[in-house]
Amino acid sequence: MLRSNRDKQQSYEFVSLEELVFQDHMLRKVDKYMDFSFIDEKVRPLYCEDND
Repeated sequence: MLRSNRDKQQSYEFVSLEELVFQDHMLRKVDKYMDFSFIDEKVRPLYCEDND
């Protein structure tokens, strides 16, 4: 099917997660007290080191 340029996205929208999550949301409280940095090390073997 032949498409015209009008079908292409012509603009970008930048969205910040800080703006999407309410200041009083429960996940902000959890994040404040929980250290999730261990997840990176746990999942590292599941990802390709050279993903070019």
